[in-house]
Amino acid sequence: MNTLRTGLPKLARGFASATVQVPIQMHSLEGRYATALFTAASKAESLSAVEQDLRKFNANLKADAQFKAFIESPVVDRGVKADVMTAVAEKQAFSATTANFFGLLAENGRLDLTVPVLESFGQLLSAHRGEIPVVVTSATPLDSRTLNRLRDALAKNGFAAKGQTLITSNKVNPSIKGGLIVEVGDETIDMSVSSKLAKIEKSLAESV
Repeated sequence: MNTLRTGLPKLARGFASATVQVPIQMHSLEGRYATALFTAASKAESLSAVEQDLRKFNANLKADAQFKAFIESPVVDRGVKADVMTAVAEKQAFSATTANFFGLLAENGRLDLTVPVLESFGQLLSAHRGEIPVVVTSATPLDSRTLNRLRDALAKNGFAAKGQTLITSNKVNPSIKGGLIVEVGDETIDMSVSSKLAKIEKSLAESV
């Protein structure tokens, strides 16, 4: 934890004159690293560049399982990882903010947190843009037209304030048997058949 406290300020060093309002508070370790990166990128006016860098790096992780295993390995020396990340940053032409960030993760022995940090950074970006995630779980895949109609209905019913945008995605889970489970931000609307059956079974059990 002491390494985190001394390491994170390095990321934003040189930009102390600017003030950044973080859209959401994150208290997990990966969330704090993501917040530090968001703050540094905002102060350097390089959010877009950092986002592109992280997309490329995430794509590399997905395409190269051996490289992912390397950066997440607890037995590889921090210095070796730092040298590799410096080479990767140069080859990929990462922005200074992104390169410094990966250097910090390597120095602190936290490259194993890369994936959750990238996910947390994505959440910060979405919140910064006023995007509200909507996850629609269904027993079978939904087409884009259905998702768009659902998004519009949610917007009309006050689930998105002025300046906010609902971003829908579909998750398939046959076990819900039918109907939908809609997660809007932190709110869940359960209209699944399995939920209704569970309520009926509970009611019958209580009446016996």
